[in-house]
Amino acid sequence: MKHLLGLVKSDKNPKTAIVDVTGFKVHPKYLKRIKVNKSYAAQNDLNAKVGNRVRIEETRPISKTKHWKITKII
Repeated sequence: MKHLLGLVKSDKNPKTAIVDVTGFKVHPKYLKRIKVNKSYAAQNDLNAKVGNRVRIEETRPISKTKHWKITKII
């Protein structure tokens, strides 16, 4: 199972949080590291609020867009 660390960007939907995960990618020509962000919809059973740093874990599909679950608030 995959684990990712991210920041809660939105918690407006009930039981759902949008988590923003930051990663780095290397440019193929210039070999410079570029920061890339990706958002994941995650099941929010721990009531994480906007600005919380959380750990998300891959899980079975919960809905059309939710395939992640918040496992820990850091």
